[in-house]
Amino acid sequence: MQPFVYTALPARVVFGFGTAKQVAHEVARLGCSRALVLTTPQQVAAGEQVQADLGDLNVGIYSKAAMHTPLEVTLDALAQAKALDADCCVAVGGGSTIGLAKALALHSPDSAKLKIVAIPTTYAGSEATPIIGQTEIGKDGKPLKTTQKTMKVLPEVIVYDVDLTLTLSPQMTVISGLNAIAHAVEALWAVEANPIISTLAVQGIEAIARSLLLIKADSQSKDGRADALFGAWACGTCLGACHTLGGSFNMPHAETHTVILPHAVAYNAPFAADAVSRVAKALGVANAAQGLYDLSKENGAPYSLKSLGFKEEDLERAAEIAARAPYPNPAPLVKEKLLVLLRNAYEGVRPS
Repeated sequence: MQPFVYTALPARVVFGFGTAKQVAHEVARLGCSRALVLTTPQQVAAGEQVQADLGDLNVGIYSKAAMHTPLEVTLDALAQAKALDADCCVAVGGGSTIGLAKALALHSPDSAKLKIVAIPTTYAGSEATPIIGQTEIGKDGKPLKTTQKTMKVLPEVIVYDVDLTLTLSPQMTVISGLNAIAHAVEALWAVEANPIISTLAVQGIEAIARSLLLIKADSQSKDGRADALFGAWACGTCLGACHTLGGSFNMPHAETHTVILPHAVAYNAPFAADAVSRVAKALGVANAAQGLYDLSKENGAPYSLKSLGFKEEDLERAAEIAARAPYPNPAPLVKEKLLVLLRNAYEGVRPS
């Protein structure tokens, strides 16, 4: 056994069926009494149900959460939280809503930090991480997404309610699931990898791969949905993700990860053979990159950047941004090689 360092994340996890009904208990348990519910415009109905479950602990709802956590949305939500004297927020939804909750915690003063109760409705995994990505307009007038890691944004409580995921469409299920797998893959080859997180990453990949087969056969499969949600938590706990394409080019986060993942695995395979071998074994395939590509394509998920609306003329700039990324990567981040990766992803070529 090699020496390692492992830092456990101190979030409370409540997992099961119908657990969202416990939200008032969880808010009170935190010592909070003025909860602001957060949603996207599309999930107001789910947010209103949580408001009802909160009862007298609810002070309002903010329903403008947006993809890539734009700074202007965060500041608007923060103003509403202050006006309502909120002491916590309950985020109901996927990565966009939970990202907003994290941003509110980050931008609130340490002495009055907004606590977070996250109720995920997708398999994004953001709720399990101390990582936040934010988008603002750069000096060149173009959107630029930056990420940071800080325990201040880690939700205090995560309430996983399998019932809330039963209506997630089959396509969004596989997109969200592969996005979660991307987090686990990165954890397996990360510089700070350790046997505890690696074991959790493999468990997460296995659970999601297993769940996709069950959900494809029956979208209401409770076993499949429970496996997927557990896998999302396991993979999210391992997260150390890159958000270059999403924030800088306004691309959908989960869909972009789904497309890029097989090509990133192929790119890093020569420099992370053990990690990539573990991914292949967890998926039950001989070649991890090809297995991930096939899993996406065969389940109706996008497998090319072109299909997501990415512009071919932006490939060069994307390669430049990726090559400047500050995070460690198994393979050297060489612009010319990254451009090949991105072009293959743009065209939807199956990794060789």
